[in-house]
Amino acid sequence: MSGQPQPSSETLLARILTSLEEDKAEDVVQIDLRGKTEIGDYMVIASGRSTRQVSAMAEKLIDRLKQEFGRLSRVEGKDAGDWVLIDTGDVVVHIFRPEVREFYQLEKMWQPAKASVRTN
Repeated sequence: MSGQPQPSSETLLARILTSLEEDKAEDVVQIDLRGKTEIGDYMVIASGRSTRQVSAMAEKLIDRLKQEFGRLSRVEGKDAGDWVLIDTGDVVVHIFRPEVREFYQLEKMWQPAKASVRTN
């Protein structure tokens, strides 16, 4: 690890969101995972319009986090470009093509369920 102080999960989240915005990510959603799971503090889900854009956004995000924070990320799926998973430790990022995102519907799995009202 470099001698840089590690950023807070909030600082990391803010930089990830900015990076995705700079690269024209669509439908960006952030989910607060604190107290729900040990996989990280936040999850970010975003879409790219094509496999090329998904892969490029992932590559730029990984490079920015490495350059700015010395943070190495675990990455899966970058070569295929349908769904890239970037695990920064504190923030887990999923970048999808829209059709793949629709199929897996990760938001529904992690966001709080809407309270359903039952009438008798």
